[in-house]
Parts: sequence; structure tokens; C-alpha cells
Amino acid sequence: MKKKGWYRRLAAGLPMAAMAFLLSGCSTNMGILDPKGTVAKQQLDLIIIASILCLVILVPVLIMTYVFAWKYRAKKETDAEYKPNWSHSGKIETVMWGVPVVVILILAIITSIYTHKLEPSKALASDEKAITIEVTSLDWKWLFTYPEQGIATVNYVEFPKGVPVHFKLTADAPMNSFWIPQLGGQVYTMSGMTMNLNLMADEEGEYPGKGANFSGEHFGKMGFIAKATSQEDFDKWVEDVKQTSPALTQQGYDELAEPGVIDTKQTYSSFPEGLFDRIVNKYAAGTGSGHHHGATSSESGSAGQEDAEDMSQMDMSQMDMSSSEGVADPAAAQADGSEDQVHQHE
Repeated sequence: MKKKGWYRRLAAGLPMAAMAFLLSGCSTNMGILDPKGTVAKQQLDLIIIASILCLVILVPVLIMTYVFAWKYRAKKETDAEYKPNWSHSGKIETVMWGVPVVVILILAIITSIYTHKLEPSKALASDEKAITIEVTSLDWKWLFTYPEQGIATVNYVEFPKGVPVHFKLTADAPMNSFWIPQLGGQVYTMSGMTMNLNLMADEEGEYPGKGANFSGEHFGKMGFIAKATSQEDFDKWVEDVKQTSPALTQQGYDELAEPGVIDTKQTYSSFPEGLFDRIVNKYAAGTGSGHHHGATSSESGSAGQEDAEDMSQMDMSQMDMSSSEGVADPAAAQADGSEDQVHQHE
């Protein structure tokens, strides 16, 4: 009987071991566990520290759970009635509650320190001048514009290694999340807003990026490649794009912004000046368009004109425009002012 029990335990454990072995070879890209950037490496440090602190509680609990379940298991040869003798131990209670509380406090302090240190909008310390790249999330593609180099790309971004990259992010589509796992950071892109993210690659290579937020039918295909190269190769690539790629016109951007999937990267030798700012202001408060992605500027202007006409036709006779402190009626004050102007003219 005992041998059969051990066979059953072994049979239950083998599928789990086989599953772990097979899943370990699913991909060579470990993502956040294989950092290639300054920010990603510090984020991995935080993950490791937090995991170790959690294991301080988890491991003893799992061990005691198995020991207690085995020691106090029901036995067939024992028919005695179960009558536990309950008692209280202050020492046990102190350990049971004290250790988790201390671990949580340590975890909170360390997380707070790393959160402030890795603030996405904070510039990274470096002797190299940062490069600015503007990012616009579309349906279902990514547009990268280089204001300093004057070029643009789709679903592909390149920058030199060891140089801080300042990403300015917005959206001309439903909200999304910009993420390059091996370089760190995950910042939302939202219409009418400019978000900031600072990253830096320590090694040359191609790192997959993705849209980490559900944004419609083909959100799973919103992937792009972030390539870190040497400064010489980056400068050469910029010149090659300027000489061999077509220009991105406003009409071309409007077509690009239409919902659709682009499987290959695209490069442009130029783009309309101020394009990124116009995309942001398109949905900014006060422009009349609000956050209605389908409204055009002409529709917004006509809506604003109709609102103004409605306001001009409102019956103001029933509204008390005077204050409780005895301020004269504005209409009367305006009339008096007009009479004074007439007398002065005379």
C-alpha cells in the first residue's frame, strides 16, 4: 500500500516537471529577465529583492503546511475521537505577525526608493547628449519622428547605444502603452497629452517592443523593433534614410493614421514640421475637439459656432446679473458708459 502511495505522488509530479522543462525552451528572449539597459537592470534588481523578501514568508509557510499536513494526517489504524487541546502562545503570535510586518515595511521602503529613482520623466545621468524621439501610437502601428534628425519611421526605432533617449509620447488613437521590456519602462500614450520616458541601451542589439494595452482588434500586432547601434552606424543610417526614403506628407500621415496593420518597417526622409505638436493639440482641451477621435477640425469648428449661436439666442431677461453686494447691473452700466461716450464726443 505504501509503495502505491509513492507511485501516485511520483506520477503526479512528473507532468509538472515535464511542463516546466518544455516551457523553459519556448523562447531565448527572456525579456525583463535579460536587461540590456540602465533602467531595465535596476528594475530587475528590484524584482529580485522583492522576490527574495517574499520567499522569506512563502518558503517557511509552504514547508510548515506540508509538515503539519503529514504529521497530523488521518490514519486508518487510529480510530480515536478528535479532541484538540487549544492553547495560546504569545511567542508564536509574535513571529507569525511580526515577520510579515517587517518584510512588508522593508519592501515598501525599497520600492519607494526605486520608484523615485526610476521616475520615467527623470533624465538619465550621462556624459552624452540625449537624443529626442517622438512616439505616436496609431491603430495599429507606431510612428517615430526624429525632430533633430528630421526623419521618421514606422514600427522601427533606432538609436545609438550609451546615449540617453528621451521619448516623447502621445496617441492619435485609443490609449496604448509603450514598452521595450529589455530596456525598461512602460508608459501610457494618451491623446491630448505628452508623456515622457527616458531609456538608454548599454549594448548593441535589436530589442522587441510592443503595445502593452488593449486597443482594439489588432492590438496584438502592435510590435516594433528597437535597435541600438554605435554612434557611427546611427549617423550612417540617418543619412541613408534621408537619401533613399520618401518624404512623409500630411496626406501621407492622414492615410497612415487610418486603422490598419503594417507588417514591415517604413522609413521617411522628412515629415511635416510640428506634426507631433499638432497631434497633441488636436485633442487638447480648449481646441473644441476634446477627446473625440472621430471628429475633424471642420466638425469641431461648426460645433463651436452652433454653441456660440445658441448662447446668443438665450433669453437673459430671467437671469439676475447683479451681485448681492449692490454692484450695478452690467447692462445699465454699459448704457451709462455709452451715454458718457456720446457726451464726450459732443
